[in-house]
Amino acid sequence: MLENIQRTAAYIKNRIGDFEPEVGIILGTGLGGLVTEIEVVKQMLYANIPDFPVATLEFHSGKLIFGYLAGKKVVAMQGRLHYYEGYSMQQITFPVRVMKMLGIKTLFVSNASGALNPAFQKGDLMVIEDHINMQPDNPLIGGNEDELGPRFPDMSEPYKLDLIQKALDIASANNITCHKGVYVAVTGPNLETRAEYRYLRIIGGDAVGMSTAPEVIVANHMGLPVFAISVLTDEGFPETLKPVSVEEIIEVAQKAEPKLTLILKELIAQLAPAQ
Repeated sequence: MLENIQRTAAYIKNRIGDFEPEVGIILGTGLGGLVTEIEVVKQMLYANIPDFPVATLEFHSGKLIFGYLAGKKVVAMQGRLHYYEGYSMQQITFPVRVMKMLGIKTLFVSNASGALNPAFQKGDLMVIEDHINMQPDNPLIGGNEDELGPRFPDMSEPYKLDLIQKALDIASANNITCHKGVYVAVTGPNLETRAEYRYLRIIGGDAVGMSTAPEVIVANHMGLPVFAISVLTDEGFPETLKPVSVEEIIEVAQKAEPKLTLILKELIAQLAPAQ
């Protein structure tokens, strides 16, 4: 795996020259619009990058975007990968390892998720303060590459507390409804049953989705600070559960996206300059 990561990173470096990104961004379902805020230097299709998995969803475009956002050099994944697409956990998290190899110092992650906490509602944002990983595999299973990280990485602060507080302050200053909560990662691709929503709330979940945890585990393995935020696109409340389509989920995500973009831009602007 290490050889593949190095080969892929070398290929990308050869094409972006001396541009070294300091911030990595993973854009979730319906949340690719942040790219319009980036002063683009270079774009690369996943399909053209050696060993890079290709997003299979029609609403995930599958591009690496290099450029400037809020005064920082960034690389954004426009189109993320999911376990339910049939990829291994190592494939899903491969881009995170490549971005770290390219030089990023902080990883920002966004996703669309379903609200479990009855105090939340669709269209709200939720900064992730912790997660419960219920996916049946782990990206660190197998031989450990000591150059990438330790065999048993600590996960006591998977999401950086200072970034969480700064994001909440930004939201408050801009009158944006933004909660703080625990994200539960499941496999999908089906949405949950009433009983499953009830169970996920009982075990401590505030929102549920089908991504994020694998990338965050790998980022922590590599010593990469993480900030993650969810757009709550539907409501998983057992007593009032209604059918929802992926089209409705994407529509809610896109309506909420300007609020998410504002928070991410201001948060990235507040990062300390790269040394």
